[in-house]
Amino acid sequence: MEHRTREMILKTAREEDVEFIRLQFTDMLGNLRNMAVTKSQLKKALDNDCIFDASTLDGFSGQEETELCLHPDPDSFVILPWRPQQGKVARMICDIYQTDQKAYSLCSRGILKRVMNEAHVMGYDFIAGPECEFFLFHTDDDGRPTRLTHDRAGYFDLGPLDLGENARRDMVLTLEDMGFQVESSYHEAAPGQHEIDFHHFSGLEAADSLMTFKFAVRTIAKRHGLHATFMPKPTAGENGSGMHINCILRDANGNNVFYDEKNDLGLSQTAYYFIGGILKHIRGMSLITNPLVNSYKRLVSGFEAPVFIGWALKSKSQILRIPSSRGEKTKIELRSPDSSANPYLVLASILAAGLDGIKNEVHPPKNMEENLNNLSKKELENREISLLPGNLDEAIQAFEEDTFLSQVLGADFAGRLIEMKRAEWEDYIQQVTDWEIDRYMYHI
Repeated sequence: MEHRTREMILKTAREEDVEFIRLQFTDMLGNLRNMAVTKSQLKKALDNDCIFDASTLDGFSGQEETELCLHPDPDSFVILPWRPQQGKVARMICDIYQTDQKAYSLCSRGILKRVMNEAHVMGYDFIAGPECEFFLFHTDDDGRPTRLTHDRAGYFDLGPLDLGENARRDMVLTLEDMGFQVESSYHEAAPGQHEIDFHHFSGLEAADSLMTFKFAVRTIAKRHGLHATFMPKPTAGENGSGMHINCILRDANGNNVFYDEKNDLGLSQTAYYFIGGILKHIRGMSLITNPLVNSYKRLVSGFEAPVFIGWALKSKSQILRIPSSRGEKTKIELRSPDSSANPYLVLASILAAGLDGIKNEVHPPKNMEENLNNLSKKELENREISLLPGNLDEAIQAFEEDTFLSQVLGADFAGRLIEMKRAEWEDYIQQVTDWEIDRYMYHI
């Protein structure tokens, strides 16, 4: 990411005819929020003097923080390429502060910054490479999303089978205009499902980029008359959408600390401890990495989503996989997160868990290379193989039991997250679904 000063932004805005600036921030649940100002207010925004009313925002509501302040990150300034070329629109990503200019404890971007600072103190730089999947569906005559797609393409298919090819191409070109280095894009396994992978970033930039990515993908899809959704499992009987996270730790000299040429698997002791830390905390982390009722419709056997707590070099049935590249490209891939998650919290929890493993020398179990989906329940129990939570309620309980994660997020943040997620679960279990009507109405 190019470093930008206040003066550079003011000059760019003037020379590029920027008339409108979106000040964007992410709420507790991972939703992108926005306050827009005109160019006359840009200096005020850069002075961290834009205040907003947070009383009605999920997770922010409370009498003690009715008003909060946006601190834009100058390095995140970018002109939105799909907006008019006269009177252009730019955006900056913001941190949230209190009006007394103290850091706001419920700012998820601030939580990731704190964990990354802890890593820096330990001598590490955290690098993350996300792989984000999504679906493209038709909209109805009123522009509202449906679950319909005429696309019947599968993994790596191309046009004319891949009916989303043109939209995906425009998404890639738009992202490159915004400074992304897109490594690949292709049709995924399910009809209407797509994936775009981009270059690895430092942890904070990776989270910012994921929020920008989702914003851009939705916008370009709409221009094609489509709706892009990052819902984990929109279609029963088909693969769901994941958000695999590839992780690398580098030392102060830029060396990959996960690699050891002397080890049989090419992994350092630090890598093993990092794996151990994630496996230790992954059940509680699931509330963060898989935050919706719908998330657990994806995490079932038979649809290429991992459900077993373990690690492997090749098997994809477990949550952690070590891709084959070694040397400076050695990385650890966490496969359980989905695209509905708040990326700042996902990366913060992964890094914090990994660092906990390093600090406390948490040894992981031996890697298992077979497809664990082929084992019976009894065989899994005999081998002491644990599973991820089976639903949101189990994830809430696991999160509450893992006090380490509450320390990472902060007690207030964790308490509010539990409160909102428990309300979501209680609302869900009171619903009567079409499945229940079809199964029971005519026979009971």
